Amino acid sequence: MTDFAARLEKVARDPEVFKNFGRGVERETLRYKQGGKLATTSHPDGLGSAYSNKWITTDFAESLLEFITPVSHDIDTLLAQLEDIHHFTQTKLDGEKMWPLSMPCYVSDEDIINLAQYGESNSGKMKTLYREGLKRRYGSLMQIISGVHFNFSFPDSFWDTLYGEQDSSARQDTKSEAYFALIRNYYRFGWLIPFFFGASPALCSSFIKGRETNLPFENIGQTLFLPQATSLRLSDLGYTSSEQSTLKIGFNGIDEYLEGLNSAIRTPSEEFAKLGVKVDGEYHQLNSNVLQIENELYAPIRPKRVTENGEKPSEALTRGGVEYIEVRSLDVNPYSAIGIDEDQVRFLDLFLTWAALSDSEPMDFCEQACWRENWNKVVLEGRQVGLELQIGCKGETLSLQAWAKRVFAELMQVAEKMDQALGGEKYQAVCNKLISWIDNPELTLSGQVLADTKSHGGLGALGRTLGRQYIEQHLAHQYREYDEKTMEDEVARSSAAQRAQEQSDTLNFDDFLADYFSYLKQ
Repeated sequence: MTDFAARLEKVARDPEVFKNFGRGVERETLRYKQGGKLATTSHPDGLGSAYSNKWITTDFAESLLEFITPVSHDIDTLLAQLEDIHHFTQTKLDGEKMWPLSMPCYVSDEDIINLAQYGESNSGKMKTLYREGLKRRYGSLMQIISGVHFNFSFPDSFWDTLYGEQDSSARQDTKSEAYFALIRNYYRFGWLIPFFFGASPALCSSFIKGRETNLPFENIGQTLFLPQATSLRLSDLGYTSSEQSTLKIGFNGIDEYLEGLNSAIRTPSEEFAKLGVKVDGEYHQLNSNVLQIENELYAPIRPKRVTENGEKPSEALTRGGVEYIEVRSLDVNPYSAIGIDEDQVRFLDLFLTWAALSDSEPMDFCEQACWRENWNKVVLEGRQVGLELQIGCKGETLSLQAWAKRVFAELMQVAEKMDQALGGEKYQAVCNKLISWIDNPELTLSGQVLADTKSHGGLGALGRTLGRQYIEQHLAHQYREYDEKTMEDEVARSSAAQRAQEQSDTLNFDDFLADYFSYLKQ
C-alpha cells in the first residue's frame, strides 16, 4: 500500500471526516447596463454598506460586486446561501444585471471605472487609497476581472485520525505543515483547475486597447480569442504583476512563507516609486514598495487565518498558524447563475483532500519556476491534446493527458471513500465526468465557452444572452437559507456599523497611515 493509500484508509475510518469539511465562497461579478456596457452608478444604497456588510461588498470598483458566504459544512447549504444573496442583490439593482463572465464587459474607457468607496472612516479611506495604488500600478481594467475564491478547511477529526491526540501547540504546527504540503501539491498539479474549469478563452478587444501583446489572437468581430486557451484571466494579460515575479516566497513551511511575505512588503520598487506616494497633497498609493499591503500578492492559493480586530493577515498566521486555504484560480462559471456549481465544489473537495494526503516534497525556487511554466502553458494552450508539461527541473516531460489520468486514478479512490461515508455516488460521478473531458478538451468549460462565443457572434452577445437568463432566474428565486428580513437587517446593521466607525476615529488620515505602517520601520 502506498503512503497515500494508507493515509486515505486512515482518515476514511471516521466517516464524520468527510461530512465536516468547511467551505465558503467569494464570488465577484460586474454590474452592467443595457447593451453589455459597464455600469457607472454607485454601489446601490439598498445593499447597505460595502464597508461592513458581511455578505455583499465590492472589490476593486463600485461596479464590481463581491458576495461572501459564511462557512458551511453542507454543499447544498453553501449554494443556497449564494443563490439567496444573488436574489436579494438583484432586487436592488434597478434593472442592472450581473455580468456572467470573468473577463469584463465592454468598457469604453478606463476612466469610467470608479474606485470602490467605503466611507469617511480612516480604514474606509485606506481601502479606497489601496485601490488607487492598484489603479496607478496596473491599470483599472485588469482589476475588474472577476473570479471565484473557494475557502476550504479540514475538520478536527481529519487531523485526529492522521496524527492522534496532540496538545494545542503541536496541533497548530502540524496543521500548518500539512496545509503547506497541500499548497505545494496545489502548485504542482493545480493546473487541472484551469484545464477543466477555465472559462475565459476570449475577451473583448476593449480590454487590451492600448496594450501590447505578442499573443496570436484570432477574432470574431470585437472578440479576441486563442483557439486552445483555457483561462486568459490567469495569463499575463490578467491578474498578474511583473514586479512580483522577482519575489522569493517559499512554501516549505509557515516560517519560510512569512519571511518571504514580510520581505516583500518591505522591498522598495523603483518603478512604483516613480508614481510618488503623496503628490501635491494627494495620495497616489499607500507606499512605493513592491506590495503596498499583503493582499496585493497575486497567488493561485493562499494560507489563511481569520483575523482579529486590527490584525494583519501575516500577524494572524503568526499567532495561530494556518486555519484554512483560499483557492483563487477559479474563473466565473458562465453556465451557473451564481458563478460556481456543485460539480466544481465536489471536485475541489476531492482534489484538496488528495493534495493533503499525497507525498509533498519541499519545493525550491527552480521547481516553482517549472510549475509557473506549466500553469502558463495550460492557461494559453491547455486544450491542445498532447500538451507536454515539465516534471520538476530535470528536463523530463509528460503529456497533460497522461499526468491527469495518473492523478485521477487516486482521486477516484478518494471519491469512493467519500461516497461510502456520505451515501450515493456523487463524487465518483464527478470523477467519471471529468475523466471523459481529459481526452476531449472541447467538453471543458473553456471549450464550451469558445464554441458558444462563436455561435453567438462574439463574447458580448454570449454574456448578454446569459445575463438575461440569470436576471429572470435570480428574481424568480425563493429564499432557501435566508429570508427578506434577515437580508434587510444586515443592510441596516452594516450602515450603522460604518457610521459608528466613522464617528469613533480620533486620528487624522496622515497619522492613521503613519501608525498603520509603523511596522515597516522596525
